[in-house]
Amino acid sequence: MNGLLVDDEFVYRYRIDEAPLGSSEGAFMLCGFFLALAGHQQGLQTEALRCFERTRSGCGTSGLFTEEYDVAQRQLRANIPQAFVHAALRETAARLMPSLDGDVLDRSPGWE
Repeated sequence: MNGLLVDDEFVYRYRIDEAPLGSSEGAFMLCGFFLALAGHQQGLQTEALRCFERTRSGCGTSGLFTEEYDVAQRQLRANIPQAFVHAALRETAARLMPSLDGDVLDRSPGWE
């Protein structure tokens, strides 16, 4: 799941070479979890899990996420804590978690 918006397996809101803040633009954590959800929905379980784990690694020592993550310096950027990112983390984890019978949980309306 690579593309123009992915660098070092982190997802950005803008193309890196066209980012409004230039090199100050960090990876957008919400987009990383959305990419994992999209991969899951397309049946790309391994890629979805890899994207989820890579994005999840961008939290602080307290376990909280910010809006952005500086991939080069491995540090948090922007607002903390970021509620939307935490909600996406929980949603993505629930969808990727194997159920007891070996299926993947996918029971929410609109995700059939």
